[in-house]
Amino acid sequence: MRLPSVCGSPHPKGSAMSVLSMRTGRRSAARRSVTGGLVVTGAAALALALIPTGASATAVPAPAAPAVGVATVYPDNLDGWILEALDIMRLNGIPGSYEGLHRNIMRESSGNPLAINDWDINAVNGTPSKGLLQVIDPTFAAYRVDGTSADPFDPVANIVAAANYAADRYGSIDNVFGAY
Repeated sequence: MRLPSVCGSPHPKGSAMSVLSMRTGRRSAARRSVTGGLVVTGAAALALALIPTGASATAVPAPAAPAVGVATVYPDNLDGWILEALDIMRLNGIPGSYEGLHRNIMRESSGNPLAINDWDINAVNGTPSKGLLQVIDPTFAAYRVDGTSADPFDPVANIVAAANYAADRYGSIDNVFGAY
């Protein structure tokens, strides 16, 4: 039977025996009494070996972790928008790379998050392409990822929705080399 070690990782040989017990074939009575018969390895075994027989140890509680994690702060520019979008894409299983996103953004909007196409067939039909990756409203609504803005001009929401659409249609935004 393979038991987990106190230190969090099993012994490299695959058993829960400590290095000491491997060398001697047994554990000392003092170590057994300190650990209550629990087999320990690594740093925990060394620490227990330093406790004199009959001594008791008092556990000191670790400081509490902060309740709220530190959020990543992204620059409010094209680089930051792409990096934030890539993190959201990773969390949602949407493929794509920085290079693929940047290449398509520069072709579609020159990096202007407020870009709007008011002359093509979509615009003539009342649904102009908007934002960094020139997404029309129905496509944005269908491919927007929960937790992102519902505004197609929001740079991060626009990137993530467009990448989600491209993944569905072409396998990845990285596979898009022209208007899509």
